[in-house]
Amino acid sequence: MKQNKYTIHDLLDIMARLRAPDGCPWDREQDHKSLKRYLIEEAYEVLEAIDEEDPGKLCDELGDLLLQVIFHAQIAKENDLFDFGDVTHGVSAKMINRHRHVFGEEEAETADDVMSIWEKIKKEEKGLNTQTQVLKEVPGNLPALMRSFKVQQKAAQVGFDWDDINDAMAKVKEEVQELEQAYKKGAESDIEEELGDLLFAVVNVSRFLNVQPELALTATVNKFIRRFEYVEAMAMEQGRQLNDMSLKDMDALWDEAKNIERKEKGEG
Repeated sequence: MKQNKYTIHDLLDIMARLRAPDGCPWDREQDHKSLKRYLIEEAYEVLEAIDEEDPGKLCDELGDLLLQVIFHAQIAKENDLFDFGDVTHGVSAKMINRHRHVFGEEEAETADDVMSIWEKIKKEEKGLNTQTQVLKEVPGNLPALMRSFKVQQKAAQVGFDWDDINDAMAKVKEEVQELEQAYKKGAESDIEEELGDLLFAVVNVSRFLNVQPELALTATVNKFIRRFEYVEAMAMEQGRQLNDMSLKDMDALWDEAKNIERKEKGEG
């Protein structure tokens, strides 16, 4: 079966063969639920390839993500639910319908105009009559930061929003104070609730700044690991273990890592 250039039709045939009675035992055992973790993993590996600006890796990871779509479509076909053709037809029809400014008579001069048309059409397609229904349509299994961002965006569409970022920042400060009061009282349920309110308020600020909080936090986690790696490496050079060092000593090395990063960025 080896050939110089495979097509989407070859991939469909490969998956059907893997799922056949005499195919791969592992592939035959899978169902929609068992594949959920792989779909998530592949999506995040695509994001990593984009961040690394590696075209070859991105091409490879997009293939892995496409395989997951093919896998789910094959399982659905075997159960007489739908097939890959239905998937491609559905998304094509959706794109044409939602881009009426390209394929129809709607007019859109800016990206904001496009988003306005997009949201209006989505409500029509899904029969959503209230904005609360729109909020509930945001998938509950999204990462919480992403879900918060999208819910706030959709609430803002009907004017339920702060006037500017200063109001959003003030809300963050207010929530910090309420969290302080809660932990001083020692009420665990209140602490959890106030911490959630604080995180939600921070997401609101990120929305005003047009920064995706999920991506911002991921970048910070990666930065933390890089700096921690420097601290540990320097400690080992000195013949020391982190467990035996004071926080003050580790902070000094942490500051060194920060300064090195700033110099590499040309910040002084």
